[in-house]
Amino acid sequence: MCDSISGVIGYSMSATQQQINVHQLPNGLTLVGEIMPWLESAAFSFSVPAGCQYDPPQRAGLANFVCEMVQRGCGKLNSRQYIEQLEWLGIDYSSSASVYHTHFSGAMPAIRLHEAFDVYADVLRNPVIPEDQLEEGRMVCYQEIRSIEDDLARRVMLKIRQRQYGDPRGRWSQGSVDTVSSITVDDIRDFFRRFYQPHGLIVSVAGNFDWDTLVTKVESLFGDWTANPPEELPDSGATDGTLHIPFESQQTHIGVACPTLPYHDPDYFLARGTVGVLSDGMSSRLFSELREKRGLCYAVFASLHSVLNQACIVSYVGTGADRAQESLDALIEQLVHLRHGVTQSELDRLKVQIRSSLVMQQESSRSRAGSIAGDWFHLGRARTLTEVTELINGLTVDRINQYVADHPLQDFNLVTLGPEPLELSHAVSSASAG
Repeated sequence: MCDSISGVIGYSMSATQQQINVHQLPNGLTLVGEIMPWLESAAFSFSVPAGCQYDPPQRAGLANFVCEMVQRGCGKLNSRQYIEQLEWLGIDYSSSASVYHTHFSGAMPAIRLHEAFDVYADVLRNPVIPEDQLEEGRMVCYQEIRSIEDDLARRVMLKIRQRQYGDPRGRWSQGSVDTVSSITVDDIRDFFRRFYQPHGLIVSVAGNFDWDTLVTKVESLFGDWTANPPEELPDSGATDGTLHIPFESQQTHIGVACPTLPYHDPDYFLARGTVGVLSDGMSSRLFSELREKRGLCYAVFASLHSVLNQACIVSYVGTGADRAQESLDALIEQLVHLRHGVTQSELDRLKVQIRSSLVMQQESSRSRAGSIAGDWFHLGRARTLTEVTELINGLTVDRINQYVADHPLQDFNLVTLGPEPLELSHAVSSASAG
């Protein structure tokens, strides 16, 4: 058994026993596990530090392409046998590339957990990457790119994040048809050799399993894997102001972003509370004011998005082109008005919704596996649901109102897609893009 660091960092939740364990291998791999003995399932997430931030600009979409190709056979399994094995184990599986990581996750009956790890150890360490399936893999990537092109609201939201964070943190993983068409099998194999390695890899597990047995399993599968940590990349190219994407349509899609606190900030949940008042549920301000009372739009919401050291509140409005400027003005009005504070009834409603989501997380091994992986990446530790509940319970109207007074929403970034550009006096500059 390899030398390692282990420790328990959580305990007890209501009538059940909630426990989060951590085990770190010398090569930099971290195993985080939450034992949920009341379930019959288990879920896992492998977060490999091989995200699209490492894509060469002329090969944008490479990390996503690699994610596709490493699952076309691994170890002794060909592409078809790999799928059949996952289905035989009863795994509800998924994979995706993000800015920092490529993720492989799944949920299954708890008794199949170790067999699932056998398969994914080969995905991460011994993929086939068959050259004769390169074009089939490329077609899958093309379909993902075209799905973005067809989803106009998503195009706006991806573009606003790109402008807000700059490069590489604001990238989306799919790239473009032009860049993906230039990727070769050698590019894929080189990316795999460089970035599929254990330093910074987070393996999270939640559900009904034995911790000590899982530690032994992970050490046997990954303990001899050599670390090759990649270098840190600087951020650059963030853009302020307005951007209009011309598109002939009867609709206009509006995205507005402004900076806020990242996930690791001690006051993050105060920022999250303000977003909840704006957008959590049909009684929230944006839905009530813009859609229900004034009938300005068919869709409106706000969300808080965070990368490691940056975060933004992103708002979206989908509306008719004839009411687009009025909808934008009403959105900004609500964002700016937030500085005057929230009410006790708004906070009470928000707390009920958040507690409900926490209860549902307690019943979902997959949700918890994803949550503790994210916590570990952003915080260097994993919060129990008990700790999160205490943070939510600690939110008060006075604390939130002091926060919004000290941190008013401002410095707005605007992206619009539709027939005509819109005016935003809070933005810095104006541009147009195809």
